[in-house]
Amino acid sequence: MNKRKKRAIRSAIKGDPASQVAALPYRLAADGSMRVMLITSRGTRRFVVPKGWPMKRKTSAAAAACEARQEAGVVGQMARVPIGSFRYWKRLSVGFVPVIVRVFPMAVETVLDSWKEEGERGRQWLCPEDAATLVDEPPLASLVRRMPELIAPR
Repeated sequence: MNKRKKRAIRSAIKGDPASQVAALPYRLAADGSMRVMLITSRGTRRFVVPKGWPMKRKTSAAAAACEARQEAGVVGQMARVPIGSFRYWKRLSVGFVPVIVRVFPMAVETVLDSWKEEGERGRQWLCPEDAATLVDEPPLASLVRRMPELIAPR
């Protein structure tokens, strides 16, 4: 376990939320409709977005991109700023700790046939409305549901 992760966990055990970053992969179909990708968690097989701990010498968006490649097998352009955040309780060997996750949209350019966690996770492209019904965290569901308006050109 890296030092940043250990420090975040120690702080979270004391009650201060730890920080994670997430990618919300999306693509546009030929008809202009949006699809977002959800993956399954390794333990409970719930639908989630690729997420993980911040990484040394990487921006938050770059760390989220690494998580998307490892966990979902997608590569693309990351937004530089998050579209929102959500809180959840992360299960660790020491118990549950509070975590705040900042979510960065990823415009998917490549879907890999093989990736690091391929055998451990499922992945699914869904319309935002359907995807929102499958995630457990209401604030994340809201972000997923609002993706078309959140990333629309202004």
